Amino acid sequence: MSQISNPAKVTKLTYGRDPSQFAELHLPDGGGQEGTGPDARETAPVCVVVHGGFWRARYGLDLGTPLARDLAAHGVAALNVEYRRVGNGGGWPNTCADVAAAVDALAAVADRVDLTRVVALGHSAGGHLAGWLAGRARLRDGAPGANPVVPLSGFVSQAGVLDLELAVTDHLGAGAVAAFLDPSGGGEPAAYEVVSPVRLLPTGVPSVLVHGTADEDVPLSQSESYAAAAARADDSCRLVTLPGADHFGVITPDSPDWHVCRAAVLDLVSTQR
Repeated sequence: MSQISNPAKVTKLTYGRDPSQFAELHLPDGGGQEGTGPDARETAPVCVVVHGGFWRARYGLDLGTPLARDLAAHGVAALNVEYRRVGNGGGWPNTCADVAAAVDALAAVADRVDLTRVVALGHSAGGHLAGWLAGRARLRDGAPGANPVVPLSGFVSQAGVLDLELAVTDHLGAGAVAAFLDPSGGGEPAAYEVVSPVRLLPTGVPSVLVHGTADEDVPLSQSESYAAAAARADDSCRLVTLPGADHFGVITPDSPDWHVCRAAVLDLVSTQR
């Protein structure tokens, strides 16, 4: 059961007992009540912000805080999610189960936000998790994250790791993907079919993939692989390449690269009205 505390305009939702199982809901001016969204007649839509860091414990939700604040300033309630990572109890399946539980915890504030317009925004490893959230409805009963309570209506990937098989081949993050898939080191990694976003297509969830052509941390081929697979599956997917952009401009609030990401979020929540 979710517990809610409310300091100022940031609402903390806890979705488990572990210290990393919480999220911060940044509400637009007006506190998330009716009339605070982009359309004054409606409650605010929600963007689930999922930070990156190659699923490693030393990176936390502070990476997503500036983005959440900026989205709230533009009329979108932003749920900045923390989750267990590799090194503090995370990796498959706990990390994925956590982000799924965080999204479902939005049901506890259904009177304050519009749950028919919930999009996810994820950077790098967070892009993986955003894409995975979009594919939850494809998971079999009993699988971690199956049967979503709060489904997504879209997702934006910011240089996301969307094809884990390709990521392992490319040795992204100096072995970070392998560590995420098999956090215990027991030699039994998760099956790509249940954890890799590209293998969960078609999702029926519209997506926008934003990726810099000069990204040396997560290559453009990650987004290209997902976009090609989405086209074959007849899913709505738009790939936006940023010429000369690196891996971090998309999470820098005063960067034109971030403005592209924010515009994609606003477009997705607007088209769901």
